[in-house]
Amino acid sequence: MPARSQFAPFAAKFGILVGAIFVVTVFLSAMPGHHAPAFASQESRQLPAAEPRQPSPGMDAPMPGMDMDDVKANEAHAVHDMSPGRHAPNAHMRMTAARPQSSDDGARAKEIVEQLRDGIAKYKDYRVALADGYKIFLPNLKQPEYHFTNYGNGFFEAFTFEPSRPTSLLYKKTSTGYELVGAMYTMPKRATEDELNERIPLSLATWHLHTNLCMPPRDQLPNADWTKFGLRGSISTEEGCHAAGGRFHPVIFGWMVHVYPYEDSLDKIFTTDHHD
Repeated sequence: MPARSQFAPFAAKFGILVGAIFVVTVFLSAMPGHHAPAFASQESRQLPAAEPRQPSPGMDAPMPGMDMDDVKANEAHAVHDMSPGRHAPNAHMRMTAARPQSSDDGARAKEIVEQLRDGIAKYKDYRVALADGYKIFLPNLKQPEYHFTNYGNGFFEAFTFEPSRPTSLLYKKTSTGYELVGAMYTMPKRATEDELNERIPLSLATWHLHTNLCMPPRDQLPNADWTKFGLRGSISTEEGCHAAGGRFHPVIFGWMVHVYPYEDSLDKIFTTDHHD
């Protein structure tokens, strides 16, 4: 067989192999929380050493120059701020601006809620959620609501929106297990408010983003003063952070929005202050 005819099939197979490696590499590098973080905050240290290391339910990779110790040091604070009654704009939380309601916003929102209810109905049994790949985020940290997060769903949420496939399920702990009360959708931190509005109308829903994070010097991380540093610290500007010797990050995690589909009106379904 001539050399040229032998080279053609070899080149084709080699190209397929290189392409496959490229796709897998891109998938892994884009997967949120692909690198295992380490616990650092005071809240995090309440967890036992055997607690599995998990990425945050925000499902977004850290900012350039930000290591996973920084992320983990603020995950418990972030969960606290995502709890019912804690959603409020502040120096460390950006919230989307409410928009006038268009003629089709209500119908679109109702369709999202119906698809969500149908999609998560089977997860009223929390054991089914666990069997389907949802992981309990910080299960040993007492929380008003627990995020059961499917990191595969979070990956796809960055590209497509399927209302029946939320990133996280929201549960309240009961004496016998967990009660399903809602769900959380996510989008990358780079998303614009127009893009968020395309997913869920901003006339009804309010997305939030954790911002203006000042982390202490790495050698002070274990004994840091969290009244100054972190997502609940007093330092919220780049200048103030540098003056304190810290490391500033304008954004951490990704956009998040909670939905409570079992409430009886749209204002309660898309509320930022859910309670019994």
